[in-house]
Amino acid sequence: MQQSAAPLVAVVLPPREGFGPYRTGALGLLARRLVGTPGFRTVVFGGVQDGPVFPGIEFVPLKPTIWWPGPTNVRFAISAANVLKRLRPALIEVHNRPEIALTIAARLPDIPVTLILNNDPREMRGAQTPAERAALLRKLALVMTSSEYLRGRLLEGVSEPVRPPVLLPNCLDLTELPPPRPRERLILFAGRVVAEKGPDAFVMACAAALPLLPGWRATMIGADRFRVNSPETAFVQSVRAAAERAPVSMAGYRDHPEVLDAMARAAIVVVPSRWPEPFGLVALEAMASGAALICSPRGGLREVAGDTALYADPDQPQDIAMALRTLGRDEARRNEMAAAGRVRARQFDLPVIAEQLAALRRGVLGAGG
Repeated sequence: MQQSAAPLVAVVLPPREGFGPYRTGALGLLARRLVGTPGFRTVVFGGVQDGPVFPGIEFVPLKPTIWWPGPTNVRFAISAANVLKRLRPALIEVHNRPEIALTIAARLPDIPVTLILNNDPREMRGAQTPAERAALLRKLALVMTSSEYLRGRLLEGVSEPVRPPVLLPNCLDLTELPPPRPRERLILFAGRVVAEKGPDAFVMACAAALPLLPGWRATMIGADRFRVNSPETAFVQSVRAAAERAPVSMAGYRDHPEVLDAMARAAIVVVPSRWPEPFGLVALEAMASGAALICSPRGGLREVAGDTALYADPDQPQDIAMALRTLGRDEARRNEMAAAGRVRARQFDLPVIAEQLAALRRGVLGAGG
């Protein structure tokens, strides 16, 4: 049990990030898992939620200030800084928004501010140019990236950074996984139904593979957004029409425990991302759940899956279909891949990553920020 004398860490989420059941994406899930990082007390700051937050966690909802011009992130950071100035935490840890981290650091120069990056910083305000990224590394106490791929993107064009970024992989709490159960002849896609995630490639691959795999079926879990009332975009409609012809069932958005339950039943999970996945949390969940994994080789996915997955070009659905036929016909290989994936997933288990984060926090505090 945490002691009252433990240093207080203020974790700051993006203002639109969900932090409760039925509306939480990867950032909210990761923040919830890391709340119990050993040796620290934690309070989470985020935007105003439209439902209950995760139980047992101190959560402070904030609205962006209306008294300051500029982007939402900056106005949200100013609101956060006003509260943090009174709270006086030992450390402020911002998730995935350089602009928020820089604004808070400028307003609270005597409190160390760190940043955990889970997306490409070159696409974020405050880190788009080499000069901005160099300044980010200079002004913050520490920047952590969830993969070496992201670390490389952050350092691109930056020579001799004052404080080099460090690797902090994403984590999964293996104790939250459903118990093992018999595998169904189920091929699963789980993720946002947007072009970057390749759901259309998944449907085309299944349409080609399923006629040659008697007794198998395919389903998709996900929507355009991480919420129940996600919009039915034109892209979702086009995927739905193709899925009906394939046939592939579409379950729509499901809360995270339901996704993990589906992974515990699926024999094969496909992660056909077109964009370079910064890490690949769905791939990790599939491995940990004991499914055989087929995934894209882009971004940080190879760092996660290593040699435990089959890789297929998401722009070549016939390659995905071939991998599906290969695994669908070879139960022994599926079992071998599933066992290897479970073993590899252990290095990303919550206690392992939380201890790494604790060590990084102690290093920042020991260095005086």
